[in-house]
Amino acid sequence: MRYKIIADSCCDLTRELREEMQVTTIPLNMTLGDKCFVDDDTLDLPQFMEEMKACTTKIGSASPSPMLYKEAFQGAHTSFAITLSSNLSSSYSSALVGKDMAEEEGADVHVFDSKSASAGQLLLALKLRKLIDEGYHKSEIISTLESFISKMKTYFVLENLDNLVKNGRMNKITGKILSLLHIRPILGSDGDGNIAFFTQARGQNQIIEKLADTIEKSGRATEGESIVITHCNNPGLAEKLMNALSLCRIRSVIHKTAVIRQGYSIAHPTKGSLWPFKNIQGLSSLYG
Repeated sequence: MRYKIIADSCCDLTRELREEMQVTTIPLNMTLGDKCFVDDDTLDLPQFMEEMKACTTKIGSASPSPMLYKEAFQGAHTSFAITLSSNLSSSYSSALVGKDMAEEEGADVHVFDSKSASAGQLLLALKLRKLIDEGYHKSEIISTLESFISKMKTYFVLENLDNLVKNGRMNKITGKILSLLHIRPILGSDGDGNIAFFTQARGQNQIIEKLADTIEKSGRATEGESIVITHCNNPGLAEKLMNALSLCRIRSVIHKTAVIRQGYSIAHPTKGSLWPFKNIQGLSSLYG
């Protein structure tokens, strides 16, 4: 195998896409209070979601060990890894340590900091697969994808704010007030992989309007572009967002309905702790 793609388990790949794209997934570890779960194919997602909802103590996640990355990097001429934003998780740091360990034994590895998560990582994996299939050389792949990352936009909106409060990303009182007022903040990447506030909405119709408007006014041209949308058990809202974005002349979106660890995925096949993404109502990443 000349090129190998590796991604941590926050990358929203359906099982079908993972097999088709030949991506190796490295699982994160997730904690609910004193209970630990491995985010791999053995995870019972419905049961996990119920336990997460019932959990009253802190929830969080831990990055994969460097050894898991090292083992994944072996057996290929060149390996590319796509990780969660380094400003949100230590998965990137673990991958770099695993890279050093593997390269001591002759491996050739490059690790991409997605500066995103979830749909954003999937977007990069799809782009990376396309570059590999088109015969690009390693240096061209790296420069093209790093440029792509610098321009990519990621936005998301949450059904409820419980997980932001539980993992310490939002003040408990603020979360309670926003929930009582039915306000849903529209958040996203600030361009450097940190979570930033963009606007707010009330009700599903306004969520769709505000999210579509935020994407259209993001500073990136939308005509002819493609998008990835992921959601957690909310296909109706994802479908509405897809229809709304078609008015922005985005090229196309393919609906993937297979259950994945973090819900479902809608994708165009050319798209610390991250617990908010385990309760996504809609998330999208735009690219050129």
